[in-house]
Amino acid sequence: MSLKLVWFCLCFWRVDGVFGDEVKSVSEGDSVTLNFDLSEIHDEDQFQWGFGNETLLVEINEQTDRFSVNDNVLDGRFRDKLKLDNQTGSLTITNITTEHAGRYLLLKCGANPSSKAFRVSVYARLPVPVISRNCSSSLSSSSEQNCSLVCSVVNVSHVTLSWYKGNSLLSSISVSDLSISLSLPLEVEYQDKNSYSCVLNNPISNQTQNLDITRLCHTCEDSVHCCGSTEAVIRLVLSALVGVATVILLVYDIRSRRAEQDQT
Repeated sequence: MSLKLVWFCLCFWRVDGVFGDEVKSVSEGDSVTLNFDLSEIHDEDQFQWGFGNETLLVEINEQTDRFSVNDNVLDGRFRDKLKLDNQTGSLTITNITTEHAGRYLLLKCGANPSSKAFRVSVYARLPVPVISRNCSSSLSSSSEQNCSLVCSVVNVSHVTLSWYKGNSLLSSISVSDLSISLSLPLEVEYQDKNSYSCVLNNPISNQTQNLDITRLCHTCEDSVHCCGSTEAVIRLVLSALVGVATVILLVYDIRSRRAEQDQT
């Protein structure tokens, strides 16, 4: 089949059936199969699997019972990832990544052209949320009665981060297509016996971190216990720097006054 006819079929489908896409959602690293059954087709025509509007991936010739896979397109994006079932015509993309997300077209070219379309969404694998003591709130007046916490994740997109008390949703925050870091605060009483969990989810999967109140929420005498040794060291260093700066300014002021007196 000529390249001209290939583009004719693609253009035909692009106009027809735009709203009939079958949606497939999958996580990075998994495989997805775009199902089709050639046994239901009785015409001895040629079929093509395409990606987007202009990329030909597979040609299937029913008349000669031959097929060809073109996986070197788009700078090798599909190299060694396409598996065709030559009995059914189904196409499998293995070890999928976000660059394989998009629209896949199965085109029947000939006197009576027809088409079938799939919309594939690929989601990054979710990290496990991290729950820690919220040191920025450790000196607030409410910290005497409540334990201030924060649940956080880094470099995520198309996700929702939520706090749950048992099965009840307390709060949530979402991000769409931007890859950013998320954090969600929570305050509980030190003696709270309820179960809390932080959940990160996208449309196809989720990761849950349960709160251990006994480990993270306990009364404390100093910032080492409240915020951890790293934060305490940082605070001590900052305090020392402020003290040194104060001494330097005081010495400079005294010398300036003595110099003025000597000149007088």
